[in-house]
Amino acid sequence: MIDPKNKLRADGPEEDDEGVQGQPRPRRKGIYVLPNAITLAALFSGFYAIVMAMNGRFEVACIAIFCAAVLDSLDGRVARMTNAQSAFGEQMDSLSDMVSFGAAPALIVYIWAFKDMGKLGWIPSFVYIAGAALRLARFNVNIGVVDKRFFQGLPSPAAAAVVIGMIWAFDDAGFKQVTQLPWVVWTAFGLTLFAGLSMVTNAPFYSFKVVGARRTVPFVVLVAIALAIVLISQNPPLGLFAIFCAYGLSGYVIYAWRKAKGRPVSMIATSTDEPDEKGLHH
Repeated sequence: MIDPKNKLRADGPEEDDEGVQGQPRPRRKGIYVLPNAITLAALFSGFYAIVMAMNGRFEVACIAIFCAAVLDSLDGRVARMTNAQSAFGEQMDSLSDMVSFGAAPALIVYIWAFKDMGKLGWIPSFVYIAGAALRLARFNVNIGVVDKRFFQGLPSPAAAAVVIGMIWAFDDAGFKQVTQLPWVVWTAFGLTLFAGLSMVTNAPFYSFKVVGARRTVPFVVLVAIALAIVLISQNPPLGLFAIFCAYGLSGYVIYAWRKAKGRPVSMIATSTDEPDEKGLHH
């Protein structure tokens, strides 16, 4: 006697790699390992920095944030080089940036300088983390219409480098227990507000995306790179802090220069002669 269930299996259409009745089976969307592994490493660096700050090891926390910045600059390039770009990777990168360059610096600077200020100490840290969230959200929605030569507002890794560089420079100079030093606390207060608000301005910050192996640059650029290397090698905390402070001010200098020249200051597809901006102008 034939089991009706077995007969149904024998007589019915078989499912193979092409699916039911010859229809192609949808291919599963996989996750690319290498770029997302780098993103996870950046995320871990941000988490590790928070833990180290909670334990009072601010120098280690600062180094971890700078490591996260290096890893963040690599994951996108690795994805493009290996043709492993995906929507999942883009979302993962944004979430990682929010932790490493948004939440982590805000919490670290709060623990370092603002924890004894009461609710007043919440202000710069929250302004910073809110600025980072708004900056990342705006970047994601404007990614197709912003002039690729510039960032609209201070990028979150650079903002984190300003705040964390300040902490590292003070800590390296021997300033411990800075909550008892009002001038250091208020310096941190002002600089954290500056970094947070700079992320949501419309000031154009040079992106360096057009600088690559196939692009020629003026000789002065190589001289500037050599000077930066020398400056960092002499005193890494102070050198990195000075460089990122200069970059944090550069957007306002470019904004003022463009305004004075009567040129457009908005970075929404302002370039009409760059190949990368083709199709972005109406």
